[in-house]
Order: sequence, then structure tokens, then C-alpha cells
Amino acid sequence: MIGPPCKRTRWMDLTDLAETTSDAAYSRLKTDILRGLYRPGEKLLMSALKDRYAVGVGPMREVLARLVGERLVSAINQKGYRVATMSLDEMVDVYKARAHLEALIVGLAVEKGDEAWEASIVASSHTLSKVVELHTPQEMVDVWDARHKAFHNAIASGCGSKSLLQARAFLQDQAERYRQIWLKRTVLSEEALRLKREEHAELVTTILGRDAVKASKMMLEHLMTPVPIITRIIEREADIL
Repeated sequence: MIGPPCKRTRWMDLTDLAETTSDAAYSRLKTDILRGLYRPGEKLLMSALKDRYAVGVGPMREVLARLVGERLVSAINQKGYRVATMSLDEMVDVYKARAHLEALIVGLAVEKGDEAWEASIVASSHTLSKVVELHTPQEMVDVWDARHKAFHNAIASGCGSKSLLQARAFLQDQAERYRQIWLKRTVLSEEALRLKREEHAELVTTILGRDAVKASKMMLEHLMTPVPIITRIIEREADIL
């Protein structure tokens, strides 16, 4: 006969549930911040956060502490939390750092990547190129963005360095709020998508041709493309930040 679960087992189950709930709240709040649901500098009220993300004060404080560590939230001297501010100078700095790091990573990946890595790049590139054929205009931006990230993740995965990939993920998060400005205000027309497909195809050809120097240069230029567009948007729409 099997008896009732011991107290330790029940405690472990409750702990696992709390961690799962906290992780879910973290993912949702982070996504909301990155997508601009909360404005830069906006105060994050604990009561509203508890209701929206369905967690208690303790878990939500842990979530906020994680986001402070990721520089997406700022602590206000015992007075609560605010969404981290944004600025034109920060945008340029983050994009430059991200582009140079990505250029380094793709160079290493070209030197170290195996056949499975090559296959993942070809597959993700093909999936990305089919966005315009599969989705309505309303869905296109979100789907294109997800597949575009998957394509770049496939390329970066061949570099062989966990530390570089961690640094890359951090800079991606720092750039994401600025990328959202670009995505939301840039119409992905059929012509724009055609040009992007050609650019990605050239990048894939260079990578598969194992030209590390050219691939690094192309990646640097590719990732800096949104900077002047975002700059014009920020300068034109003064209240965006």
C-alpha cells in the first residue's frame, strides 16, 4: 500500500510550482518590456504587476531583481521600480557593440562550423524566405522577426563559445526595444522582403563558401542597417523615448 506523500515531497512540489510561476511571470514581463508595452521610465506598480502576471509580492520582487540585473528595469532607492530609460546615444552604442560582436562570432563560426551547422543555416534561411508566401500582412512582421532571429541564431551557434553566445544574448536584449521601434514603423513590403531575401542569400553563400573575413564584414554592415532609420524616427518623434 502506498501512503500519502511525505511533507518533504509536498514542499518540493510547491517549490517547483512557485519557480515555474515565477519563471513564467519573468518571461511575460520581459517580453512586455521589450515590445514596448511599458514606456521607458514608467513606474512599475507592484499591485498592477501582481494582478497582470498572477504572482505574489515575493516572486515578483525576484522577477524585478532579475530584470534589474539585465538592465531592463531600474530600482528607485527603496521606492520601487521603473522601466529602464532609453536614449539615442545608448542605441548607437548598443548597436555598435552588438554588430562588432556578431561579426566576431560569425567569423569563428565560419572557421569552426560543421555540416550540421551548415544544414541548419540553409533550413532557417529557407523558412525565413517563405514568410511573404505564408502569412497575411498583419502577421508578417511578428513571423518575419521570429524567423529572422532563428536564422541569425543558427549562424551564431557554430562559433563554439558559450561565453560569446551569452554576451550576444545580453546585447540582443539591450537592442530589442530599439529594434521594436524599427519594426513597428517599417513597412515590410513585398519589395523590402525581396531585398532582404537577396541580402540573406548572399550572406549564406559567403558563409557556406567559408570566407570568414567577408562574412564578418557583411554581418557588421547588416546589423548596423537599422541605426540611421531608428535615429530618424527618434529625432522625428520626440516623445517616443
